[in-house]
Amino acid sequence: MVLQVSAGRMVGRDDELGRLLALLDDAEAGRSVAALVSGDAGVGKSRLVREVAQLAAGRGFTVLSGQCAELGDSVPYLPLADALRGAAQSTGVRDALSSRPALSRLLPDSGDGRPADEDRSGLARQQMFGAVLGLLTELAAGAPVLLVLEDLHWADASTRDLVTFLSRMLHRERVVLIGTYRTDDLHRRHPLRPLVAELQRLPGVISVDLAPLEPSALAEHLTAAAPGRLGATELNDIMARAEGNAYYAEELLAASVGGDPAERRALPAGLAALLLNRVEQVSDAAQRVLRAAAVAGRRADDELVRAASGLAAAEYEGAVREAVTHQLLVPDGTEGYVFRHALLREAVYADLLPGERTRLHATMSSLLSDEQRLMVPGTAAELAQHCLASHDIPGAFAASVRAGQEAERLGAPAEAHRHFDQALALWERVAEPEKTAGMARGKLGLLSATNAADSGDYEHAVHLLRRLRQVLAAQPGNRPEDVSLASRIGERLASYLLLMDDRIAYTEAVEVARATVDATPADPPTWQYARAVSTYANTLPIEDAREWAERAFSAARAADALWIQADALVTLGFISNREGRNDEAIELLTRAHKQAREAKVLGVELRAAYHLAQAHLELGDLAIGAAVAHEGTQRANQTGLNMAPYGLDVQHLHFQCHFADGKWDHAQEIADGFAVRVTSIPEAFLSSMALFIDVARGNPAVAERRAWIEPFWSAHGFDEFTARSLLAEHALWQGDTRHAVAEAQAAIDLIFLPPWGYSPSVIRPAAVALSARADRALQARAAGDDETANAELAAAGELRQIAREGAAYARRPKFILGPEGRGWLARAEAEYLRARGENDPQAWQTVLEQFGPDYVYEVARTRWRLAEALAEAGRRDEAAEQWRQAAHTADKLKARPLRRALDDLARRARIGTAEPRADGKVLGSLTAREREVLRLIAAGHSNREIASVLFIAPKTASVHVSNILGKLGAASRTEAAAIAHREGLISEPS
Repeated sequence: MVLQVSAGRMVGRDDELGRLLALLDDAEAGRSVAALVSGDAGVGKSRLVREVAQLAAGRGFTVLSGQCAELGDSVPYLPLADALRGAAQSTGVRDALSSRPALSRLLPDSGDGRPADEDRSGLARQQMFGAVLGLLTELAAGAPVLLVLEDLHWADASTRDLVTFLSRMLHRERVVLIGTYRTDDLHRRHPLRPLVAELQRLPGVISVDLAPLEPSALAEHLTAAAPGRLGATELNDIMARAEGNAYYAEELLAASVGGDPAERRALPAGLAALLLNRVEQVSDAAQRVLRAAAVAGRRADDELVRAASGLAAAEYEGAVREAVTHQLLVPDGTEGYVFRHALLREAVYADLLPGERTRLHATMSSLLSDEQRLMVPGTAAELAQHCLASHDIPGAFAASVRAGQEAERLGAPAEAHRHFDQALALWERVAEPEKTAGMARGKLGLLSATNAADSGDYEHAVHLLRRLRQVLAAQPGNRPEDVSLASRIGERLASYLLLMDDRIAYTEAVEVARATVDATPADPPTWQYARAVSTYANTLPIEDAREWAERAFSAARAADALWIQADALVTLGFISNREGRNDEAIELLTRAHKQAREAKVLGVELRAAYHLAQAHLELGDLAIGAAVAHEGTQRANQTGLNMAPYGLDVQHLHFQCHFADGKWDHAQEIADGFAVRVTSIPEAFLSSMALFIDVARGNPAVAERRAWIEPFWSAHGFDEFTARSLLAEHALWQGDTRHAVAEAQAAIDLIFLPPWGYSPSVIRPAAVALSARADRALQARAAGDDETANAELAAAGELRQIAREGAAYARRPKFILGPEGRGWLARAEAEYLRARGENDPQAWQTVLEQFGPDYVYEVARTRWRLAEALAEAGRRDEAAEQWRQAAHTADKLKARPLRRALDDLARRARIGTAEPRADGKVLGSLTAREREVLRLIAAGHSNREIASVLFIAPKTASVHVSNILGKLGAASRTEAAAIAHREGLISEPS
């Protein structure tokens, strides 16, 4: 008997359904959210997300739903293609797809056969990511979007990376992303495990783990599904064997209904045997269809299954209908069928005899070899799998090459690398492999290496290119094609070595780049030679690079390689900038930027945008720098290159410009897009940059960001330098001068480069450390500890000298310090005077002048110190005006640490309008000044120290202390301090 399982009310999943429906509410409210639904096979994941999808559609959501298939990493973006194909009939989705060729290539009828240009940065993967993000954003502007990706345990590497990308990049779009996966498939080394662990740490991602159904819920489900009344004994037996798994229970119920009662208990206990029992109940013809469908894969094309089954048309139709009627196969639109459950397909496939399995794979290979079928994305990967399974090595080799080329075109470098590597492994087992592949072995190896690098695996790429370079060098003869290939291999090897951020690798990069230039003929002009020279120029120090960059430009012009000309211009512009010829630098970088756009080479365009924006920022042209960086950021996001080199950099420059110009709400929005729970060096880099505003605003994210970026410090020194510099400021705002000095010193040590010494970057952490030293010197001096004060002053003098050395920049004598650098250098000088006890208002006025009005936050910080110096000098009206302007800016920026410091100054110097603090009824009789004195008493300060902090005479401090003791009825300073602690006075921020 056939069991018709009702698709009615879902039971036992109210809590899980409620959590997922809450995500729909979040999306409607304008927040992007995601959920990972996990559980054992058959526990009800698909049923749950199907229920959510139906409810979402009823609420006006655009629903995109796709499934992964058990093809390993063979077919990139399969669930995405499935989701888009299923929704492509929708006008909104169709229109959005039409403007994104990268996504249209996933559809069978796209007709886009453009080859990938491996010599133009291999960035198709990032373009694909950007296109998906843009599609979801566009759809979400019209209606909330639900994207469901099922069976992620079978997802390819590119799909896994896409899920990570979307989970991190979607923030305020109205998008819900739900992924499902089997927990029982996730063995220790399963590639999905790290992705799940990473996503579960994101604040916008929830985990919904489907446990087995409770007995009462499973009983209700089976009772509703049974065609008649179930006896208690039979029901309990099914429930005990199913152990809460709804699908297992359904299969047990279906197998037990209508059969011979004597055989019901004979059903095998294992799931595979259970499923095969149902298969064996259909006719031989239907079983032949199921075997062919099992070899075809999770989703079976109707025509392929019919041909592979060997049945006549009429017999096949009847057999398929029988399989569908028995709910073994389920129609999948107009294209074919899917097994009702993946486990069913696995059971049928595992039951095939070895020879039977080989012959069916061979049949599938023959059918898939049709050229028209091979035009459908993913077919070549399937063909390679079938050829391998049928022991057709030449067929597997050819299909692997084609699959690699297709994956590369679709922006899936990890899959392309795997296919090309597989082809390399089969090379010696194929007759005339070069003819079959259409390329030499070295070229195939180059493709494998470049795709490995594009997927982030630089070490493997370098290893492979080193081997290829050795093999070519050992070959006899000197054919032109070998010379060209050797040039490309050497140039790529040098480029990847530069990306490894390692001194030994850098030395090798210089040697390889130079050897490649020497071995590549300059005549006739070729782009290969021009690129080799351009890469060599990039490896050289500034003083040697100009000549080679000019040679690269000339060689590129001779070869009519516009994009290499643009790359050489960027290098020349960078050199001019470092030599102090800023106008020339900006002119060259502007030309390069325009030329790269015309050549449509995104990698060079973003490199030009970064250096152009950086040049404007260094000159203090914040508006222009922000505009260029913003345009670069948009281009990077539109094309999915936001995590690629220079796409990453324009993002942080865009943020830096708005941090500097005072548009902090915008800067905060950008920084919020920088992941806190980082898992890669690029993410750690951006998170370090976000510390600028998190520290300045006193955001609680500071501690968490540090915890996540610290493990990456040893791998990327610049991230550690940036983070430690800002963490020093954070400690200083907290009043922890010891920690501030330690963090700043660690940053200073990182920036020292023998034999030249320090660069201008050192000025900022040196000035921060100087501020901490000045605080410590003042405290020691107020306590009468002259020895400590002198030691702090000596340390401050060393820091001032470090700042001056950084400004001099011995490595680049022609370098001109910009307004930000000049401002920080003037601050270092002013802090040194403060450490000497000479808090000179004119020194702080100089800091203001050097920064200029564009650096809004730094101006406000400087006005705070200027107000303090003016108050000490007795110029109270001027101090109050500076305080007022600083407080206005601090409030506007929401710079809470600065505002607290200003309030503290206002109370101590009696300027400004600091808000009064409620200190409790016991302290109500104290004046505001007396409460300030009591805080200092509780902190252990002597009368002399109190006088120094509050700018009053020691005798006046003594009077205040006496009055406080009398009003509180305290017999001693210790008792007064205890009262202050008890009443909460000391817990307040100062």
